[in-house]
Amino acid sequence: MSPASLRRRDLFALSLMVFGLSARAVPNTDHAGAWGVDYGHATDPAVARRFRLLVLEPDFPRPVTPLRAEGSRLLGYISMGEVHGGRPFVPELERAGALRQPNPNWPDARLVDLRDPTWMKLVLDRLVPAILEKGYDGIFMDTLDNAEALERQDADRNKGMTAAAARLVAAIRERFPGITIMMNRGYGLLPAVATRIDLVLGEAMASRWNFADGRYEMTSADDWAWQAGHLLAARQLNPRLVLATLDYWDPQDEATVASLYARERAAGFQPYVSTLALDRLIPEPRP
Repeated sequence: MSPASLRRRDLFALSLMVFGLSARAVPNTDHAGAWGVDYGHATDPAVARRFRLLVLEPDFPRPVTPLRAEGSRLLGYISMGEVHGGRPFVPELERAGALRQPNPNWPDARLVDLRDPTWMKLVLDRLVPAILEKGYDGIFMDTLDNAEALERQDADRNKGMTAAAARLVAAIRERFPGITIMMNRGYGLLPAVATRIDLVLGEAMASRWNFADGRYEMTSADDWAWQAGHLLAARQLNPRLVLATLDYWDPQDEATVASLYARERAAGFQPYVSTLALDRLIPEPRP
């Protein structure tokens, strides 16, 4: 058995050990509209107010107040490990030498060297404040798992990338102590930052989009257990940490979508199921 297989086996065992604690830590009562994500430009306020937590693209010029339900939280999306070529600050990062190769799945996005001080200063001084000034309650940090991937691809050239990502998260929490922080994956740095964030997301937990074949598919039991192990281990470090999941599937197939919600919820996670585009809110199918 390979080292990677052994690590996944150990994480699966951990997920079994802590399953009972996890299921009790997230009350299994009213789950309707727990959370959702919409990167589209025309979020429907009536649908938005059915969710208790929303992740939105903050760069669209729209008021956020109509999207709020009483007591709900709105988080603005921010990509930490890569930037789209159309962002206005790309030339600045280019001059600083902070940009790397394009993301093969999203060619319009360039990877970021998270060790570069120009990037940390930009995030802390401009990007996060800009989101908060628009009325958002916090941020959703995406693509931090790029740090571990880069370090794994070239350990010499990218040495310290994961540690730098952890320092960036810590710096955000120190600068903005009262905001809500949600992180997508980032499992390589999760042990170092679990106590500094409020929610962590397991993306493509039980189902995903197959880029090669152009279709939705279920993940393997090992893949699911690998992510579940990381999530549940993080909550052992921070018992208040909310564990969310995001699965991808055709919303017309309501039976499969309902089964995805049921599977994730049974493991103690807060699920959401959407399309790969993530350009509209899709409520959970009614029983």
